[in-house]
Amino acid sequence: MKRIPDIAGVLLLAFFAAFPLVYTGANYDYVMHVLITAFFYAILASSWSMLAGYAGQFSFGHMAFMGIGAYTTALFCHYFYITAEPTGLCTEFAFFGNWFVIVNPIGVTSTTLTQDCLRQAMAGWGDSVSVTPMPVLLGIVLGTIAGGVAGLLVGLLVLRLRAAYLALFTLGFSEIVKATISAEIDITRGQAGLELPALFENGVTVLGRTFDKTDKIPPYYAMLFLLVACLAILAWLARSRFGLFVRALREDPDAAAALGVNTTRYKVYVFTITTAMAAAAGAVQAHYVQIITPNMLFLLQMSLVVAMAVIGGIENFVAAALGAIFLQIMLEVLRTSFTIGGVEIDMTTWRLVFFGILLMVVLRFFRNGLIAPVIARFRRAGVAEETVAKRRAGEARS
Repeated sequence: MKRIPDIAGVLLLAFFAAFPLVYTGANYDYVMHVLITAFFYAILASSWSMLAGYAGQFSFGHMAFMGIGAYTTALFCHYFYITAEPTGLCTEFAFFGNWFVIVNPIGVTSTTLTQDCLRQAMAGWGDSVSVTPMPVLLGIVLGTIAGGVAGLLVGLLVLRLRAAYLALFTLGFSEIVKATISAEIDITRGQAGLELPALFENGVTVLGRTFDKTDKIPPYYAMLFLLVACLAILAWLARSRFGLFVRALREDPDAAAALGVNTTRYKVYVFTITTAMAAAAGAVQAHYVQIITPNMLFLLQMSLVVAMAVIGGIENFVAAALGAIFLQIMLEVLRTSFTIGGVEIDMTTWRLVFFGILLMVVLRFFRNGLIAPVIARFRRAGVAEETVAKRRAGEARS
């Protein structure tokens, strides 16, 4: 019985791994997009679950760190290039026989007179000079690092705070990040959005099959791999001394400190790790959708992540990830309107009502979510009988 969750997890992973290769529906691209987005939210929900459910640190800035990861890779890929010749117009530095070019910011303008310096140089070069954009993978790595560093700095600043103070500070931080991105129009293009290269801009060939940048299969497996990697890291941390100390912080920080646990250090550790995961998810998702705007940082998005984790099971990051996948799929399924007694029900609006009702029911009657208790029940199956058997065996030996 104890192995049932593990077996179910392997089967579910096998299902998701095989799905793109066997599904042949006419709505293939749409279904794949829904699943990629579900994996994205699963990373956010599971990492937030480790932060809030395991460590007891209720942060409302998770989407801000996701945005930092997304905008870091976007700005990196948008403004930095390698050229074979100097432009004479941009900020540039000699770089191993080539030139490292930093494009001037021009905001939302697009006229010939105000186009960026590199485009002006390329118009004069024609095809005689090679221009190499920055690698997407390097941008994702930098976005992940930027999110982790931001999490580290915020953690060092505020993780001595508790409960509502931490929540309010991270909420304010999220709004500051969103306002800054919206205001710096010259650099971020504000609400107009910043375009990015595709996750696999030049296509990719796997086992003799070539996929172009618009195919859904490569980003599907990329996001699935990132989700599995994040869950593996979280599982390793949860089962280590790190996980033990983090749970001790959640139960009683004062008692943990009295026993020698450096409470602030471990709070900063878990905050940094989980924010780096959120930033990685944001960077990959940004290259998948190929455009980002400050709208991705709205409080509603953070509320959605929290609700997914709560409904799945806030104290189990695997349950939180499954809850995110399930709810993202259900929210898309519920977009389909229907008619009752001649009255058309517009589900594009009412689906959020049903979602809110489900959340309230879970909070009232299922304090640890809908999925986590099922996993825990199988994990604890036979524990009482095993304990009694060991006690009787000890009494018999004595």
